[in-house]
Amino acid sequence: MRQLIRFGWQQSLSCIFPVVIFASLALTKLTPLPWLPRYDWLLIICLAAQIAMVGSGLETRDELKVITVFHLIGLALEQFKVHAGSWSYPEEGWSKLNGVPLYSGFMYASVASYLCQAWRRLRVELSGWPPLGLVAPLAACIYLNFFTHHYWADLRWWLSASVIVVFWRTWVHYEVGRARYRMPLAFSFVLIGFFIWIAENVATFFQAWEYPNQADHWRLVDLGKVSSWHLLVIVSFLIVASLKQHKKRHPATEENSVPFT
Repeated sequence: MRQLIRFGWQQSLSCIFPVVIFASLALTKLTPLPWLPRYDWLLIICLAAQIAMVGSGLETRDELKVITVFHLIGLALEQFKVHAGSWSYPEEGWSKLNGVPLYSGFMYASVASYLCQAWRRLRVELSGWPPLGLVAPLAACIYLNFFTHHYWADLRWWLSASVIVVFWRTWVHYEVGRARYRMPLAFSFVLIGFFIWIAENVATFFQAWEYPNQADHWRLVDLGKVSSWHLLVIVSFLIVASLKQHKKRHPATEENSVPFT
């Protein structure tokens, strides 16, 4: 029980950025702020939170680079999905680009922030990591499927099966207190995807975005979305893990920070 509490505490600290986003969604929904539309306030809050985390040492500059990449990847996906009718952002905002508010990229960046934070706090190590020649094409195919399934077959289940095959021997090793534990990497993908689905329900409840079946009133997000988040987490993890593996081989380029523990 003590170890479980320690693990939960480290996980909570790793979720500071997502918590800021959810808190700001609730705040701006329950208490409308003056002068600017809600989406613009959300962008300002996310930018301030990002600056504060780097300035306080909660995130390193290297981690900021990774998070920025995810922000851009997320915005590209949002642009496509909104215009495909998958979901919408019905409120007004000065910071909307082709119907997509810029703050939305931070929701993807928050996943990368969590992964970077948890990696460092839990001293994560990987064993049985497959070669980059398998990892990079798999990550690219998963990301492209988010676009191509609108025009061609949806390959998510084939891709999920490919993940199991490629990472069959890969284990995540992590530290809680002074004890080391491990779990299969594929299982960790499912767990993170499920918890992000829970977070998605919270986000849509506070109208961060809106699915077509939520236009009249809020409904629980389809459980099938877990598979989408599962695949998105895989892309996120593969990018972060590949960069961490590179840093491990080139430690001189690593930037350190002093996290709150």
